[in-house]
Amino acid sequence: MNGELRVEFLGTGTSQGVPIIACKCSVCQSFDQKDKRLRSSILVSKGNTQILIDAGPDLRQQMLRANVDSLDAILITHSHMDHIGGIDDVRAFNFHTHKPMDIYALPRDQEVIRSIYSYAFHENPYPGIPRLDLRNLHYSRFQIKDIVITPFRIMHHKMEIAGFKIDDFVYITDGKYIPDASYKVIGSPKVLVINALRKEEHISHFNLLEALQEVEKIKSQVTYFTHISHKFGHHEEIERELPENVHLSYDGLKLQI
Repeated sequence: MNGELRVEFLGTGTSQGVPIIACKCSVCQSFDQKDKRLRSSILVSKGNTQILIDAGPDLRQQMLRANVDSLDAILITHSHMDHIGGIDDVRAFNFHTHKPMDIYALPRDQEVIRSIYSYAFHENPYPGIPRLDLRNLHYSRFQIKDIVITPFRIMHHKMEIAGFKIDDFVYITDGKYIPDASYKVIGSPKVLVINALRKEEHISHFNLLEALQEVEKIKSQVTYFTHISHKFGHHEEIERELPENVHLSYDGLKLQI
């Protein structure tokens, strides 16, 4: 249906993914596919419009696994490498569409993207580089074809980053603090996705207790945790410990809202 919002979790892991290179813990050695987590990213679709939120180092693998053959735009929550490290692979879409990819990011994050991918912004670029059209992300509502997006502020330790509300769906990753003004935008959505790194406290991410406190405050109908570390524990075990309306997300999970 054209009015239905569709969300696919392309990655639900933290900055190193799960399993972590050289780690021998039981989660990293698990055979459960729900314990295998690429870097956090989601695909949002409505009508004939398809957008990506964050483009981390696993972008190529994620696009192939989800059989994504078109993107209308990419939204960037912030410019840490686990959220922008795959932008070079956007050139595959450039070759297919013969036009630049629209990338919406805060001005500070645009500077980081221009620095890391400086070769993409040369006056006389080398053939085959990614073609990127950086667009200013402001904390005001805007529209990409069929999808209306309302960004809002989240604090990732001392770093201001963007969360997104789309219809009755809210996406927050890498959060540690939500400003009061952002709660007014968030409201009480049907579906909330919010980061929950692990059980122990962390300087720049919600841990389990903090994430559950946010769930109680926001009062969403259903919540999915993302940006999950191997230190959180096994998916199956943690899922049994959570409240009835709260779940761990996993790579490949699809929602219809």
